[in-house]
Amino acid sequence: MHHLYRWAKKDFVLFASFVLALLSCIIVPPSMAYIQYIDLHTLLLLFCLMAVVEGLHRAEVFDHIAHYSLRHMHTERHLVMLLVLLCFVSSMCITNDVALITFVPFAIMLLRNADLTSRITSTVALMTIAANMGSMLTPVGNPQNLYLYRLSDYSLSQFMGIMLPYTTIALLLSFIFILLKTSAYSFTTHISPPAPLKQRQAFFYGILFLLSLASVVHWISPWYLLLIVGGSILYYQPDLLRKLDYSLLLTFVFFFILSGNLKSFGPLHTLLQQLITGHERLTAIVVSQFISNVPAALLLSGYTEDSTDLIIGCNLGGLGTLIASMASVISYKYVAHDLPQQRLRYLLRFSFYSIIFLACIVAIDYWMA
Repeated sequence: MHHLYRWAKKDFVLFASFVLALLSCIIVPPSMAYIQYIDLHTLLLLFCLMAVVEGLHRAEVFDHIAHYSLRHMHTERHLVMLLVLLCFVSSMCITNDVALITFVPFAIMLLRNADLTSRITSTVALMTIAANMGSMLTPVGNPQNLYLYRLSDYSLSQFMGIMLPYTTIALLLSFIFILLKTSAYSFTTHISPPAPLKQRQAFFYGILFLLSLASVVHWISPWYLLLIVGGSILYYQPDLLRKLDYSLLLTFVFFFILSGNLKSFGPLHTLLQQLITGHERLTAIVVSQFISNVPAALLLSGYTEDSTDLIIGCNLGGLGTLIASMASVISYKYVAHDLPQQRLRYLLRFSFYSIIFLACIVAIDYWMA
């Protein structure tokens, strides 16, 4: 029992997905049909992208981007704006969680050195929202987009066209918040140079990243990509594979099983489909607040054919509560570790900002409809 409690505390989403999948097995007993529930192509793409981005991280690529972007910043407003933009833009390519893992610790260190400790909670909150909103634009920006992109059969331009208005509104709201919450006063800080760029390693993983993007847009089979990426990393840097977040892949598997079992149980599937049809966008936003937007996408995709509203709803659903997007928890953990006395302040500030962003975007969306 103690081990279960520790597991639930360490990774609640994974634990909850396992319990729900297990309970669903009572409704639909395990069989060979379970294999058909699992979208292997999505899992393969997600694994390859995770491995390649971790390799770029080890090559010091992102540290160098941050260092050279920030070394000419001299005012508080410009500093915060660039930190937010780094998360916003990078999340489109390296996912929202990797953007936050990379830039939030750097931002906390930088703001402390600049004697701007009082700005850390508001800045990290805006960086977190920016990462969640920037990642909306592309299929590789977050795990649910990768899954929904494959499910929808949209082209890359169609997918990005759906989310571009919402991403643009989020960026404008970020600028407004920064103008309201920062000053134009100058500051001085010393930015330590990053470790030397590992050029050969950066080039190697850069090529693998381009191949991964080619697979996302259906130019390369995910199975071929797995052979290339997996084989290359096993030969070049095998220890990297031990550092990946396999809990995310397991969470996907458990929710695939849950969704498949619910879909196979006729009466319940019909009832849920009737409740969701016509309200996909709102349902996705609401459900995401309680189980986060990745599980919401996996669960709700079995009950609707409206891919557009599901894509919009699950992406906007990343705003709101702290757990609406699991990437948001990453920032909270960094603040809680480095500034434990400001944990509650950060939680309240992030929730307040995030709810305002969600309310504004939904209101604008409703007005434009």
